Order: sequence, then C-alpha cells, then structure tokens
Amino acid sequence: MTDPATGGADAEPRAPFPKHWLADVLLTDGGVAALRPISPDDADRLIAFHAKLSERTRYLRYFGPYPTMSQRDLKRFTTVDHKDRVAFVAVLGDEIIAVGRYERLIDVGDGRSAEVAFVVADAHQGRGLGPILLEHLAAAAAENGLTMFVAEVLAENRNMVTVFREAGYQVSRTYEGGVLRLEFAIDPTETLVAVRNSRERATEARSVRNLLSPQSVALIGASTDAAKVGNAVLRNLLGAGFTGPVYPVNAENRSVRGVRAYPTVHDIPDDVDLAVVAVPAEAIDAVLDDCLAKGVKALVVVSGGFSDAGPDGRQSERRLVHAARAHGMRLVGPNALGVANTSAAVRLNATLAPELPPPGRVGFFCQSGALGIAILDEAARRQLGLSTFVSAGNRADVSGNDLLQYWDSDPETEVVLLYLESFGNPRKFSRIARRVGRNKPIVAVKSGRHAVPEALAANGVEIDDSVVSALFEQAGVVQVGSIAQLFDCAVLLGYQPLPAGPRVAVVGNSSALGVLAAGAARSEGLEPAKPVDLPAQSTPAQFAGAVSAALESAEVDAVFAVFVPPVSVDVEPYAKALRDAARDTSKPIVTTFLAAEGIPDVLAVRGEDGHPIRGSVPSYPGPERAALALSRAWRYAQWRSRPASKVVRPSGIDSDRAEALVQSWLGAGEGRWLTDFEASELLACYGLRVVDFTLARSEDEAVDAAEALGYPVAVKATREGWRHRPDLSGVRLDVSTPDAVRDAYRALAVASAEPLLHVQKMANKGIGCVVRVQDDPSFGSLISFGLAGVISDLLGDRAYRVLPLTEDEATELIDAPKAAPLLSGYRNAEPVDKGALVDLVQRVSALADDLPEVRELVCEPVLASAIGAAITDTRVRIGPEPSRADLGPRRLR
Repeated sequence: MTDPATGGADAEPRAPFPKHWLADVLLTDGGVAALRPISPDDADRLIAFHAKLSERTRYLRYFGPYPTMSQRDLKRFTTVDHKDRVAFVAVLGDEIIAVGRYERLIDVGDGRSAEVAFVVADAHQGRGLGPILLEHLAAAAAENGLTMFVAEVLAENRNMVTVFREAGYQVSRTYEGGVLRLEFAIDPTETLVAVRNSRERATEARSVRNLLSPQSVALIGASTDAAKVGNAVLRNLLGAGFTGPVYPVNAENRSVRGVRAYPTVHDIPDDVDLAVVAVPAEAIDAVLDDCLAKGVKALVVVSGGFSDAGPDGRQSERRLVHAARAHGMRLVGPNALGVANTSAAVRLNATLAPELPPPGRVGFFCQSGALGIAILDEAARRQLGLSTFVSAGNRADVSGNDLLQYWDSDPETEVVLLYLESFGNPRKFSRIARRVGRNKPIVAVKSGRHAVPEALAANGVEIDDSVVSALFEQAGVVQVGSIAQLFDCAVLLGYQPLPAGPRVAVVGNSSALGVLAAGAARSEGLEPAKPVDLPAQSTPAQFAGAVSAALESAEVDAVFAVFVPPVSVDVEPYAKALRDAARDTSKPIVTTFLAAEGIPDVLAVRGEDGHPIRGSVPSYPGPERAALALSRAWRYAQWRSRPASKVVRPSGIDSDRAEALVQSWLGAGEGRWLTDFEASELLACYGLRVVDFTLARSEDEAVDAAEALGYPVAVKATREGWRHRPDLSGVRLDVSTPDAVRDAYRALAVASAEPLLHVQKMANKGIGCVVRVQDDPSFGSLISFGLAGVISDLLGDRAYRVLPLTEDEATELIDAPKAAPLLSGYRNAEPVDKGALVDLVQRVSALADDLPEVRELVCEPVLASAIGAAITDTRVRIGPEPSRADLGPRRLR
C-alpha cells in the first residue's frame, strides 16, 4: 500500500473509513484524479493547496479574504471522524487539487442534515471536480444516515450555484443578505442517476478520445534495433502517416529511423498527448514520473512482464495502474498490441501490426494482444474497413466499456466489434450496450471459460456461458461463436441495411446451391421462399433482373444470391450486374460469389478514397455462414425495433422496513441464512407472501398446527434438520389426519436437542417453478427462472437476467426456459396465471436491487396455477459487504 498522502486508489489514511470510499475518478477532460478521505498527514499539502488559491477563490469559498490557515483550523480540517465530519481530497501526483467536506448539523431538524462545501484549485476549475466531490460526499453521507445537504453560497458564486443546479438534485433556495441557502435531499432519484450516467458517458468517451485522437505521440523505448518492439512501433507510426509530430525517446541515440530522439519525455520541447511505452516492466516507474512532469494525457504500454507473467507480475500491474491514475493518465495495456485510428485527420498506427485494414466505419476492441495481429490481418484480407482499433492486452485500465462509451458518440463508427476473454463489470456493460445498441449494432465473441489464461482471468470475472448469452441477449448484443462469425456479421452490418423481416429470396444459377442456401436459411430461423433458379448459362442482365425483381418484391425482406461462374466466362460483368442491382436498395443482399470471403474487389462500391463503402456486397464461402450472418442481423433488427422497456416498480412495497430488518439481522457483522420466519417477513415487505406455515417441536404441536392451518397440510423437516439428515431435504409429506401428522413427525423429526417440523397450509396444485437471485461480484445480482425438478436441473434449463428487470424483461424471463410452454397450457393442459409469475419476479427484482445485502434468495418451489403463484418455501442469505458493481457514485474499477 502507498502512503495516503501520495494518492492512488489503494491509499489508506490511518483513521478507519470504508475502503470503498477510495476512488479513481474521471474528469471532464478525460484526465484522472485520485479521491480519498483526508488525513492528518495532509496538513502540509493542504497549506500548499490553500496558498495557491487565488484571492477570488478564497473569498467565494470562505466569504472573506482568509489569506492563511491557523493551526487550529488546519487541525480541524485534516482531522475528521468519517461519520459526522467527512472530508475528501482529490489528489494528482503529490498535490491536493480539490477538497470537499460535510459536517452534520446536530441541532437542525432530526440531525440527519449536514452542511456541505468544497473548493477547487484555480488551475483545475472547469474539470468537473465539484460534481464529483458532491456525488461522493452524498454517498458517504447516506451511508452515515444523513438524508439532506445544506449549502450556503454567495449569490455571486455562479459556478457553485451551477454545480448544485445541474447535479440532478431537487434544490430549494432561500436568499438573505447576499447569501443563497440551498437545501436538497441526497436520495439517488432517477434524475440524479441519469445525470451521473450522462457525466460518466461524456468523461469516459473523452478519455478514450485522448488515446485515439492525439495531437502528438511520444514513443518511449524507441529502438534502433529493427528486431525490437520499440523499432516496430515507430516504423508503423511513421508508415501510417500520423498527422501530428512523433517523438522517439531514446537516451543513447540522437535519432531513430531518421527522426530526432530525446533522452526523456521531459526533454521534448512541445506538448505530448499520447505516450507509447516499450520499455521493460522494471523501468516503468521512471517513465511515469517523466510523463507526469510533461502533462501526458494517456499511455499505451506494449511491454509485457505484468499479469501475463504470473502473480508477481499482477502486483506490478496493480502498482502501474495506481501510479498512472495518480499521475492523471488513462492506460491501455500493459502487454497491448496497441491502438489505431484510420481517420484521414489522424492516421494513427500505434500498434505492432505492420499493416492496418482499410478505413471504414467499424470499431474493434480486442482483449488479446496475441490474437490482435491475426485479427487485423483477417480484417484486411476481407476488406473490412475499421474506424478505430484497440488491443487492451491485460486490460488493467481501459476496457471494452470505455470504448463503447466512445463509439456511442463517434460519428466515424457505425458498427462495434468486441473480442472478449473476461468481463470487468458486466452490469455496466449491459447498461451501456443497451443504449449503444439502439443506434449501432454490437457484435461480440467471448472465448470459452477454459480459453482464458489464468493470469488474464484474474483481471476479470469468469461467468457461465449461459449467463453470458443471457447478458448479450438482454443488451441487444449480437453474439457469435468464433472470430470467423464475427467478421461474417461485420461485413453484412457494415455494408448492408438491416432486414425488415425474416423472409429471404434465394436467387441463383445453381439449383443445388440454391437448395442448400434455402435449407441453411431455414435452419437459422429465416423464412426462405422457393429458390429462383436461373439457367447455368444466364447472362449478366438476366442475373441482375432476377435479383432486382426479388429486391422489389413486397414479399421479400432480404436476398441471398448464389452464383457459380459459367465455364470459361468472364465473371466481372456478372459482378457488376449484381452490384448495380443491389445499389441504393433498402434490403440487404448477401452472396456466395466465387466462394470469396468479405468484400471481393468485384463487388465493392468504392468511396472517394478508393476504399469499400456502404452498398458493397458481402460474399461468403458457403451458404451456411451467409445464412447465420443474415439471421443474426434479423434478430438484432427485431430487438432494436422494440420500444425500450422501463423498470416498473410494483405497488405495496415497504423498502424502508425491509432495510431496517436487514440491518437489525446483520447486527455486529457476520452474514447468515435467515430463519424461515425472518425470510417470510422480509418477502412480505415486497408484497410476496409465503404460504402460511408454523414450526412444531412435538407431535402434539404438529397436530395443533395442522388443525389451526386447516387440513390437508404439508409437513417437512426444517433446514436445521437437514444439517443432521441431508436425505430429508427433499422429502415432503401431504397429510390429512391427526394420525398422519404424528406419523410424519416421527418419520421426519431429527435427533437434535429441539426437533422441529415445518407444518404448512396446503397450496393449490400447480407447476413447480424456481426463482433465484444470486449475488455476483461483478453483476451485482442475477435473477434466474426455471421449472422445478430433476430434469430441469440436469439439463440446466434456467433463464438468466441482470437486475433490475424491465417490464418486458420480466415477461421474457418467464418465457425463456425450454420447458416454458408447460406454463401456457401444453397439450390442452390448463394454462397458469403467467401474470402472477411476472409480478412475482418483478417484486423479487425490486427486493434484490434495493437490498444489496441480500446475497442469495431462492423461492422453491413456486406453485404456478390458473389462480396465481404460491411461494411454498424461501431461503435468504444476507451478508455485510454488499456488491457495489455499477452502484453508487461513478468511479474507475
């Protein structure tokens, strides 16, 4: 751990405070600052910070000159209890650049209000530090039981008033003697969350823009040895024609590849936006110090020897990330292939790949450095034009989520491709992808769980494949199973319009290939019409006419053109005919022209720069791959055309009582399983009723309970009993007489100090279902639904969604399992009340989203029938350290 005064998200002052208060935060210009609670060790830094404030800034903050801090004030400002008095400092390197604090107003109202204030160094004003401090102070205050902030601001302090006004809070104002008194509740309202997300989106996009559109680049570790990485990267930077200056950094040579070199970054006479680092891992520390002194905005580290090298390297990588952020920089890598931007205004090739694909409208994020060169080579071979490319290597800092934020607002990018090996924050990925996917298709391939090297897997969260599929489907991401399929979809989405429906016309000059194409389309869920067979010796005009007729048909949504060139015939006229027929159509067309892959030269429509543009016709080696790409495009079009669904909160929820119950049960700290009665009480706060039950400690109590509940009843051993007799955990006896109750008690009561029997009112017969919520350290919480029973368990027939559920997602969750048709009246059976099941999962979703202390919740079985859904048993586990993925104030992971 580093000293708290030096900054970084792993720094810890001596006084105790919640560790999640430590944060690295993004500023509006894309830079980074470390945020942490203040410490007495900060006294000298606070004095230096105060001394640098302008007279105007001091006057606006303290309502007077306040030229120097007294020792008394200094001690008070740096010594806080992290409860009634909290203060955060934003740190860059070894320098405090902003301070924010709140102090509880003991004598105001019910003691749940606090006065809040902050001040930002003049040189760093306008970088968004005020809203960031306010956001993190509000989160800390809420944890300490506060509900209201009060701020007194000089009326002339317009910047501060703007911060409060635009933060998303509902602010009330009073004015007296030139001072504005602002009051606002700090509850995270929908508006507040929207403001936070918008700010996060803008800052993350800006930080990536610093990486991909630099005005200047320094290559640290530029080498005169052609076999070394530092030479290859410089060759590529120069060869791509980067539009800004390139500065090689080499302490031993005056020039590298004919370009003047500098001993250090600090010696470069002009500003440096991006530094590409190709020095050994052990030399990184000195490089970071030089980059801080130079004001470098971003780093790309192509050097290896970090988490890719094992546990020791992982610790070095963490130190690298903390140091880079403490120096205000974002980081790609380490062990990265590099970054590229093909825009004519940038022409950046800061990668190890000697050749880039042509310019285009596709953004590509790849975690694997090893596969990066092969991926770029394949893209170039298929003439898939890229706008930007990022190979994140070990993905220690910049991730796919950051790139999604950038591509969302990038006018040069229309399609997004992702090659993922692990997730950093899937819940956030889902949130961002849903928004981006409404305008730009996202195609993703995730390597299998066993394909990830141990060192890389340690940087992310390994997730079951079925959960990944559910995540992608929920977010509208086009999931494919291989790199080949990734490119198959990309050339269709990148150059052709989306299909408006599943109807496909197969047109070609080979009946055999036409039949195969129709069969492949049908197997992918498309609806092919009878193939249009042309004679083998058809002319180009006949071929074009058949394609045009299919495109013009109101019964056709897409055209699949199959072509086998006649013997000894020039194919170029056929290609031109096909290309012309497809020009300016609103329907997609795919082909198997010459069994080529990607965009063949003869089918390319070229822009002013000579590169393929929209309207180019993608070709596939066989009909199966073409049909798969077309079906994925149709499924994406369906998702995008559906109106965005919102989270609907059911009525009759008492979340305040639920939170109070959970906190009382947690007590001194250790998590535990709730008792049956506690779990039932918690669910009742969300309008979820467990079928009436009681616990019996003797045969007589069991009989009395059965008579009070009313026969027939169900009896089973309690979970306490299961620990003694695991074989009884699935045993339930339905009884209708006192004697049967006594027999059941003797059969099920276990040999413990106080035998217990669970006696429950008989629920209406129905189809058994299982609703489960399980906390995930990255998702936050996942909800799953399936039918109860051994077969469903054996086949893994469960559907998953990320919380919270929207209204449509709740319905989709119920319909998703393969056995779901049983709920709709399969083979003339009476259908169940699916609306009751939807309401149930919505309430469970609300509970889990409100109460992150709930680490696991199982309702099993839920008996679904025509008259409702009855919860017969529930298990709930709570824990003191809730998952905070994508919750609370925004921070870098």
